[in-house]
Amino acid sequence: MQPNCVLELPSDLNAIDPTVRHLIERSCEAGFDDDRLHFSIRVGVTEALANAMLYGNERDPSKRVRLEAKITSTMLIVRVTDEGCGFDPSCVPDPTLPSNRTREGGRGIFLIRQLMDEVDFNDRGNSITMVLYGSQHRRAREPNR
Repeated sequence: MQPNCVLELPSDLNAIDPTVRHLIERSCEAGFDDDRLHFSIRVGVTEALANAMLYGNERDPSKRVRLEAKITSTMLIVRVTDEGCGFDPSCVPDPTLPSNRTREGGRGIFLIRQLMDEVDFNDRGNSITMVLYGSQHRRAREPNR
């Protein structure tokens, strides 16, 4: 991915809302104004940034979160990377299972996977890449990504 938007953020939850607003504005300026854009980006990127700040960087204000985005008129690719040691996303409990419904954890990643067309983690587990396609270019979603 060759990003056309790169932001370095402090591990401060107050940085999330202006960052998400900026990303939505840039997407609309690029002509990507799919019906799902505002909701999917607001929820998906907010969750990814919050997870990076709270869990990846363990709320350490000296650590940064990097957001890279490639924005075109037909798609949006967002990568969020923290400075933490990472995690194994396959070990996150499925929050839809009855045994996990009262457990904390896993809901944010579940939401991201439901809202985005593609979601990938790097091998280390400290970086998530999310892809959202415009309605006319949407690819068939794979079950249980």
